[in-house]
Amino acid sequence: MTINIDYEAERELAIPWEKIIREIVEEALAYEGCPYEAEVNVVLTGDGQIREINRTFRDMDRPTDVLSFPALEYDRPSDFEHVEEAYADCFNPETGELMLGDMMINVDRVISQAEEYGHSPERELAFLTAHSMLHLCGYDHIEDEERLVMEKKQEEILENRGYFR
Repeated sequence: MTINIDYEAERELAIPWEKIIREIVEEALAYEGCPYEAEVNVVLTGDGQIREINRTFRDMDRPTDVLSFPALEYDRPSDFEHVEEAYADCFNPETGELMLGDMMINVDRVISQAEEYGHSPERELAFLTAHSMLHLCGYDHIEDEERLVMEKKQEEILENRGYFR
């Protein structure tokens, strides 16, 4: 598994951020039953850069906590059955790994939301990583039913790695 992490935020996140991201990415893929070795790209950024990306790609001129850019489209979330035939170009030719996509996590929001929700920055970073990984696996939360499914999965992924509210 390849997890590329770029730390571009100006603000320092004084927690073991790399360890947390790696363990949650691995847990999410195991939880979702991904049958492939995978590649995920993560950028840790701040309010300014994520606001710009949010404006460019989602036409929302405001910062957000996390952005997800899946490389695949799924008939059903985490349905990896037809990936090889439908997305042959989504496998890294050098490693053979399935390129799931990219996520951007806002360090400023990791810190402020942890305080706002009364839990640790470690838990908030783990939550945002799990949330984004589920998006990379095809989940969404537009409808209430989808949101409830995602929330349950996020909590189970976090609890499997010892992150509790």
